[in-house]
Amino acid sequence: MSAGLMAYIWEGLGVTLMLTVFGALLGLVFAFIAGLGRSSNRKVVRGAAMVYTEIFRGFPSLVLLFALIFILPQFGYQLNTLFAGILALALNIGAYAAEVVRGAVKSVPPGQLEAAVALNFTPMQRLRKVVLPQAVVAMIPPFSNNLIELLKATSLVSLVYISDLTFAAQLVRASTGETTLVFLGLLVGYGLIALVLTTIMRLLERLAARRLGRQVPTGLFARKEAV
Repeated sequence: MSAGLMAYIWEGLGVTLMLTVFGALLGLVFAFIAGLGRSSNRKVVRGAAMVYTEIFRGFPSLVLLFALIFILPQFGYQLNTLFAGILALALNIGAYAAEVVRGAVKSVPPGQLEAAVALNFTPMQRLRKVVLPQAVVAMIPPFSNNLIELLKATSLVSLVYISDLTFAAQLVRASTGETTLVFLGLLVGYGLIALVLTTIMRLLERLAARRLGRQVPTGLFARKEAV
């Protein structure tokens, strides 16, 4: 493979990582807003959060991507193509992750919340000092699955000519005619990225658990026992 084609691959890898990282960060913001909103005592807030999660869980990422790039400009709003890709992925994955946040928050024992109320903690103090430190430990394993799903979904942006890893592989295939070798390499590439991301999330889970004085099980059945 020529140096020019390798440059396409490295550029595509960078775009894929950018989509994954920024999509995950923005999706995390949506997830926490919607997940905490679903746990709110206010009906309006709960309703708005439910509308977001139900709508964007039902939209395929590809349809949402097409809407942001091709339909939104018809109303006078033109988004940067890369940002549109990040936003489409974040809106979709954030809706799924919102249920993770809601479930983790609900898993905090009610007795601890009652103790926080007895100590005259404000709602924000209860959330910051009691709920989130415990809920985050429960969130990380399913967040890891969401992150891998997000990584796989980034390949959709190649259909709107964003030069991600899949798009770069298509260019290499068209230039060399090596279909089998190119797509086998693409398969290995995504697998290695997923392995790195999973390892990072595993380390974050251990760190969060250690801060609470818990131990995350290790070994073949570690994930099943931890959940």
